[in-house]
Amino acid sequence: MSEKLTPEQEDLMLVNDKKWWEIMYSTEPIDRQKAAEAVKQAYLVIGEKEPEIIFCHSPYEAVNLVLRCKSITQLDEEFGVNLVDRFTEKLYSKTLDSIMAQASSKLSYQLYRESWMSFSDIFKKLLESIFCNEPFHYNEDYEFLDYIIWAELAARCDFCFSVLKCKYNPIKWQALQSLTTQCGWIFTYEKVGIVCDRPRILSFDSQHRLHAEGGPAIQFSDGYSIYSYHGVTLPEKYGKLHPHEWQSQWVLEEENAEIRRVLIQGIGYDRIARELAAVELDTWQEYTLLKIDTKVDVEPIYLLKMTCPSTGFIHALRVPPDINSAREAIKWVNWGVDYENFSVQT
Repeated sequence: MSEKLTPEQEDLMLVNDKKWWEIMYSTEPIDRQKAAEAVKQAYLVIGEKEPEIIFCHSPYEAVNLVLRCKSITQLDEEFGVNLVDRFTEKLYSKTLDSIMAQASSKLSYQLYRESWMSFSDIFKKLLESIFCNEPFHYNEDYEFLDYIIWAELAARCDFCFSVLKCKYNPIKWQALQSLTTQCGWIFTYEKVGIVCDRPRILSFDSQHRLHAEGGPAIQFSDGYSIYSYHGVTLPEKYGKLHPHEWQSQWVLEEENAEIRRVLIQGIGYDRIARELAAVELDTWQEYTLLKIDTKVDVEPIYLLKMTCPSTGFIHALRVPPDINSAREAIKWVNWGVDYENFSVQT
């Protein structure tokens, strides 16, 4: 096997990425009969008995189902032990080790795709969101939160087996494909396999971060939703409204620094300067240096307000808090070029 992909193989990698992106982020409802068959086959392949299959509309419902067990003892009695380690060892690790043994270290590196990382991020955000809601209280004893990102492995396997012609176990590969293409997220226990349906809404920005404006970035058929703005999870209070409807006053009231940053980004310094009664520090021609109360951010917000003399349009840019004059702020905005020199160059 060569040390790196050929141009033709790189093209096929892009085709493979597109195929698995559509599988990973599908919003089509699962076929419950096919999903049940896939889970049963996967249990058989790792040497476990056929489990009872329970379907849930969302991970929220699945976690609720598990957490109704008041203790680990009750969990083991009703669901059996968590099989994530056995799945990892017998289906995940051995398959991956086989691929890595056949590929060079340089080639192995090319098989990891950054765009797939958002898949695991979505699951983490789902769980974080679930445990922010009552009646859930996270307990470290509940190891059921471990999960395997099957789709990431399957995408890599598909390319290695079909394009690079790596050797593989066809029975394991068929089980992995079926598990990935027929199910949403799954929770695997000795007695029970919990299969979650896919979300009905799944929205991203150009950098594959969860993002939606004025609605949920993720929503399941039972209504469970997550609101997100460029990857930052938002409370429903903010997420259900378009940023144009966000209120500048919320910036003063919000205690979470990351969410406060998002509010500032979404509302924009123009509106914040107008609506929060920024203090005028200095003016020069059509430019004004403003300061907003320190409670808004971790440090004072200094803004350079610019008023277009012909249209009257007001725009504001944030500048460092150690700037003392409007003209100094103009120079900073112009990458260190003084206003007069900048005018000549323009």
